[in-house]
Amino acid sequence: MRRRVALGVAVLLALGLAACSKDDPGKFTGIRLDQPYAAPKVELTDTDGAPYSLAADTDKPLTLVFFGYSHCPDFCPLVMNNIAAAFNRLDDSDRADTDMVFVTTDPERDDEQTLRRYLDGYNDAFIGLTGDIGDIIKAGDPLHLYVNDGKKLPTGGYDLGGHSTYVLGIDDHDEATVIWNQETSATELASDIHTLLSED
Repeated sequence: MRRRVALGVAVLLALGLAACSKDDPGKFTGIRLDQPYAAPKVELTDTDGAPYSLAADTDKPLTLVFFGYSHCPDFCPLVMNNIAAAFNRLDDSDRADTDMVFVTTDPERDDEQTLRRYLDGYNDAFIGLTGDIGDIIKAGDPLHLYVNDGKKLPTGGYDLGGHSTYVLGIDDHDEATVIWNQETSATELASDIHTLLSED
């Protein structure tokens, strides 16, 4: 656990440094991973109730992955708005070659129907995944994504503690090769997506 937290802190520090130097929207903004993370094989459940694995079912040249939850008051809406706006900026070819997968970190409240309604507010093509919290944590581990095991409070709310707020890009070899932080703008993200797809 301590090792996982340390890795998460190291990645977040690197992302913070990158955010300080992103003045040119034409410049690649994401962080390319010298040692890509293997996409997890654990099966979660999509909003149609079908099994979905980030390793087996991400078949497009690029799949963006973000872990969050529908009741998140701050970073999730910020990141999701930027992703949705970035998709609107893509040309038809780039959009066809890119998927977006949102994995809930709050499966107690984010069932398939709740997740579908939430994602439809951003883009009805976005894929939503839910499941057992233990499986969600297992899915986050190989991607170095921190997911807290949320507990229900006596007040009826949830203590989710926290979750990582960066976006990963998984290629068609089932490897996460790039990370974007929460401050990446829609323009920068769209530009990076085009760059990645142009390199294939």
